[in-house]
Amino acid sequence: MKILFLFITLSTFISSSIPTTSEDDIIGTWLTADKKGHIEIYKANNLFYGKIIWLKEPNDPKTGKPKIDKENPTASKKTQLIMGMNILYNFKFVNNEYTGGKVYDCRDGKMYTGKLWMTNKNTLNMRGYAGIFFSTEAWFRIK
Repeated sequence: MKILFLFITLSTFISSSIPTTSEDDIIGTWLTADKKGHIEIYKANNLFYGKIIWLKEPNDPKTGKPKIDKENPTASKKTQLIMGMNILYNFKFVNNEYTGGKVYDCRDGKMYTGKLWMTNKNTLNMRGYAGIFFSTEAWFRIK
């Protein structure tokens, strides 16, 4: 009987300490790790996307005009506005993570393979991969 009680107690403790995420928990507005942007994550066709909806510095200091995607390798996209731009694409929810998506970094004009996961309701980890190398940053829920 003591062993059964110990097993139930440990099972309850372990299951309550593992964060579980519901598929739509990621939907909302997130502050980037550098605190320079707000990303709105939304769902469309059962996939998750994220777009820039606020920038601490929305205008290019050199020109005074809204920032554009000047680092984009595609010539026709170099004049695209950063504000409103999608930077997260095609993430699907599998086993408490959002995988299979891409992350666009407008600072260097590169697209990376990505993975997202929540450590709690207000903290989102975003990881971008370039081959075997990766970078991870934490974003924080605004709403």
